[in-house]
Amino acid sequence: MKAVYLALNQCSVSTTHKCLIAEAWCATRDLPTLQQALQGSSSEAGVSAVVHRIPCRDMPPTLIRTNRFTASFQGIVDAYGVGRYQEVNPAPYTIITFPFLFAVMFGDVGHGLLMFLFALAMVLAENRPAVKTARNEIWRTFFEGRYLLLLMGLFSVYTGFIYNECFSCATAVFPSGWSVAAMANQSGWSDAFLAQQPLLSLDPNVTGVFLGPYPFGIDPVWSLAVNHLSFLNSFKMKMSVILGVTHMTFGVVLGVFNHMHFGQWHRLLLETLPELVFLLGLFGYLVFLVAYKWLRVTAASAASAPSILIHFINMFLFSSSPTNRPLFSGQEVVQPTLVVLALAMVPVLLLGTPLFLHREHRRCHSRRRQQPDKDTAGLLDLPDTSLASQGSDEEKAGCPGDQAEAEFVVSEVFMHQAIHTIEFCLGCISNTASYLRLWALSLAHAQLSQVLWAMVMRAGLSLGGEMGVAAVVLVPVFAAFAVMTVAILLVMEGLSAFLHALRLHWVEFQNKFYSGTGYKLSPFTFAVEGE
Repeated sequence: MKAVYLALNQCSVSTTHKCLIAEAWCATRDLPTLQQALQGSSSEAGVSAVVHRIPCRDMPPTLIRTNRFTASFQGIVDAYGVGRYQEVNPAPYTIITFPFLFAVMFGDVGHGLLMFLFALAMVLAENRPAVKTARNEIWRTFFEGRYLLLLMGLFSVYTGFIYNECFSCATAVFPSGWSVAAMANQSGWSDAFLAQQPLLSLDPNVTGVFLGPYPFGIDPVWSLAVNHLSFLNSFKMKMSVILGVTHMTFGVVLGVFNHMHFGQWHRLLLETLPELVFLLGLFGYLVFLVAYKWLRVTAASAASAPSILIHFINMFLFSSSPTNRPLFSGQEVVQPTLVVLALAMVPVLLLGTPLFLHREHRRCHSRRRQQPDKDTAGLLDLPDTSLASQGSDEEKAGCPGDQAEAEFVVSEVFMHQAIHTIEFCLGCISNTASYLRLWALSLAHAQLSQVLWAMVMRAGLSLGGEMGVAAVVLVPVFAAFAVMTVAILLVMEGLSAFLHALRLHWVEFQNKFYSGTGYKLSPFTFAVEGE
């Protein structure tokens, strides 16, 4: 009853003081339901209620319908900011990208399986009254994100198979692509030689030593190598850069749909195209170098393979290194051309949109002087000033409609565009480096898992020579290992990877196309929130 009177207090009284007038937002698809409800209540109360659709120039609220599966992902996006009306919603893409980027930092088959089973248990028990009515805040947090945890665990199992790590231990699902016997036969290793050499090297150039790549993921033989960490660091660092550039490029492309929907066609040529050229011309080229070197450099030429880092530095210095041979013919011409092309996009991005808007503003006022007696509401042909457009205030200020005339300040438009240009150009550098957190967190998780296994489980297995003694020792050892695995690797490391994945989506991805300056539609309802 209190909610009813609170809603009635927000209504205005008509001039005849015989009825109440309420202005509210309603989704178009819900209008028939609203009219049907009003007709039913009017017939019971004996007082008719009339619904009129009125024009409004205010920005409508945002209504995004979710279900139990998508609610947690939409909550991640809304925590950054509610999208403007009809703006591209990043939540559908976050359903895939968020668990995947989390799994890149949390890749382990065993840990991912534990997280998946925990989330699956909550999903299967979600309709039980005791589970739904629990008041513990920590439990409610996990329960409301159960589908998010489910996908995070599932993707972690997938990346764990790629890393070939299960509680930090490698598994030989398929035969290894490296043959020690072939190396021993070709090199003539004797028992005395093997006894004197603590480390042995496998040469892939020797016939029969390298049989081919592992069918899926990292070859388990790398877990025995002393350069295991160097190999994984190189792989994960390059993978992080590739994923980062791809993720940011996808964000810029999503901005195209915003511009097309709101009719801001000038932004496609003056903002989106320069942004893509700048991003792909510099860091897209870096991804190309990584992929090209992976495909072209073989084991026979690995010792003399050129350095991508030196090439990338020389690219900005407009120089070349005589000791670092080119990766492909014409590289000395391609690299300076890409740098010049990327730098040429900066003034286009900085001056293009402000000059275009300034020209349209002057054309608008020129038409007004030529036709002073006509309504000036629709003189400017810019779609940015239409009723449905949700463009920036600077663009709408150029030629106002039936509301009070707003001054078009060129300096404010230039300032706004300058901030956007500096943020994007510097952000391409800092954001690409920011994606290296995928490599760092993955390395930290793998090392913590390895230390926990070596210091607890392996030490427990080595205690006691007899089976009975070992079995007794393993009971407290496994209990300690299980507790520390859940507390450190699942909870602490999982929370850390979650926060870093959250930052990558909010800062590096969503700021490429998503403003988040809208507000939610909050309809009047008697339903309990969360049900």
